Amino acid sequence: MTTWGWVLIACAAAYLLKLSGYLLPKSWLDRPFVPSLAAALTVGLLASLVVTNTVARGQAIVLDSRLLGLAAAAVALKLKWPYIVVVIVGALATAGGRFIGLP
Repeated sequence: MTTWGWVLIACAAAYLLKLSGYLLPKSWLDRPFVPSLAAALTVGLLASLVVTNTVARGQAIVLDSRLLGLAAAAVALKLKWPYIVVVIVGALATAGGRFIGLP
C-alpha cells in the first residue's frame, strides 16, 4: 500500500474515533474512571514523546546534548521556575553541550 493509502486510513480512523465519542451515551462518560484514564493517557503520551525526541535518532538510541538539556529543564521545573525560563534553560544547556563538543 502506498503512503497516501496509509494516510487516508489514518484520517478515517481518527474521524471514526472522534465520531464515536459523540455517539457514546453520557452515562458512560460520567463514570469516575474516565477522567482519570484520560489524564493518565495524556501524561503517558507526552512522556513518550519527550523521551523519543530526546534519545532517538531514526531507529537508534543516541545519548547527546539533548539529554543534558532535558536534565537542565527538569531541574528548572523542579525548582518551579516559569515555563519560558524552563525552555530557555533547556535550550542553553543543549547549546552549551554542543559548544563543548558533545554530539
